[in-house]
Amino acid sequence: MIHCYKLNGYNIVLDVYSGSVHSVDDLAYDIISEYETKDKKQIKAEMLKKYANDSTVNEKEIDEVFDDIQELIIQKKLFTKDTFEDKAFDFKKRNTVIKALCLHVAHTCNLNCEYCFASQGKYHGERALMSFEVGKRAIDFLIENSAGRRNLEVDFFGGEPLMNFEVVKQIVKYARSIEGKFNKNFRFTLTTNGVALNDEVIDFANKEMHNVVLSLDGRKEVHDNLRKTITGKGSYDIIVPKFQEFVKRRGGKNYYIRGTFTHNNVDFTNDIFHMADLGFRELSMEPVVCDPNEKYALTQEDLPKLFEQYEILANDMLRREEQGDPITFYHYMIDLQHGPCIYKRISGCGSGTEYMAVTPWGDLYPCHQFVGEEKFCLGNIYDGVTNQKLVEDFKCCNAYARPECKNCFAKLYCSGGCAANAYHATGDIKGVYNYGCELFKKRIECAIMMQVAMQDMSKE
Repeated sequence: MIHCYKLNGYNIVLDVYSGSVHSVDDLAYDIISEYETKDKKQIKAEMLKKYANDSTVNEKEIDEVFDDIQELIIQKKLFTKDTFEDKAFDFKKRNTVIKALCLHVAHTCNLNCEYCFASQGKYHGERALMSFEVGKRAIDFLIENSAGRRNLEVDFFGGEPLMNFEVVKQIVKYARSIEGKFNKNFRFTLTTNGVALNDEVIDFANKEMHNVVLSLDGRKEVHDNLRKTITGKGSYDIIVPKFQEFVKRRGGKNYYIRGTFTHNNVDFTNDIFHMADLGFRELSMEPVVCDPNEKYALTQEDLPKLFEQYEILANDMLRREEQGDPITFYHYMIDLQHGPCIYKRISGCGSGTEYMAVTPWGDLYPCHQFVGEEKFCLGNIYDGVTNQKLVEDFKCCNAYARPECKNCFAKLYCSGGCAANAYHATGDIKGVYNYGCELFKKRIECAIMMQVAMQDMSKE
């Protein structure tokens, strides 16, 4: 399978199953586009007619393009066959070990964000804080179920995890105290709305957190519209100075400013550029996923505008790169040279198999977006995973389990997409959240184009 598209002056051909990317001239692009559906004689006649006014295009030139295509086919860089489908279904039989936990240390929040999927941190239940005893047991559970894997990840999540900061510190201290004994290396992540950030939190996070995710939706009027305090006031003025101080003291360590865009700000690149103007360089902006009847829900009419925004962002990032002041956008981070490997591409995010969420009382769910959906409870940190059938379902939750993904060029980049989004959109974890698919495909096209453009920059 190939995917051909034009973007930012480039003619790009993606060979889906080898991952090869080719930037070609107009003639090669047109020939490759028709190579599998027409014979050489037909294509040659069409090209001679189409390029009749181009003196550089003749039969010899066309023959040379066909020769180049044939050489790429021999090298398995073009029109490569799918050799991964059988491996995808063999994956259902694989043994999995748990390598990451999302600890819901606080099912409560000090903000009242209108679009919050977690019902302001309560996850459709009661407000709760995780005790140190539950957190300690969660760390032990992770070690017990990680087999020989050394690097383990623990995300502190909520609600707002800083509302239970003392327990966060205790859990980290305990994990550090035993990681040498069990030959483990813990990498911690903290996701925070920033309201409770202070010097103690900043110093602790910069010492212990491998990554920190900071929630900001962009421009003040955009952010304050949906991210309000409990008293109904906007939170922008509270958190932005704290985020700036945090990043200033972060010392180059990993962090992300993560925003959400809605129907209210389909011009979301202006929010990303605003974040950059504030001094932030590691950025992410996610489309809201919500009931389509909500006034801020994204619509089909928004899609062309959003596609345009992704192109604007990609072009501006290239401009910044060339000027030596780059920014990073999470969804444009792809490595065309070294990974991820095909097994990771097939297995996807690992929710429900390698990654699980832990509630304040110790129940296990496939990921944070399933918490509160009782039928998705996998077990608990005391008795272990008891709903093995659900684990088996998630093992098979990939692009090859979805007929809609069969002819999609992006399937080895998303592995079928987010199971939670699919479930909430269709009622089935193997369903397809079509709106998210359209946005993902556009992001991948932009990300690949950027890689091509940066290759050109490096040659100048």
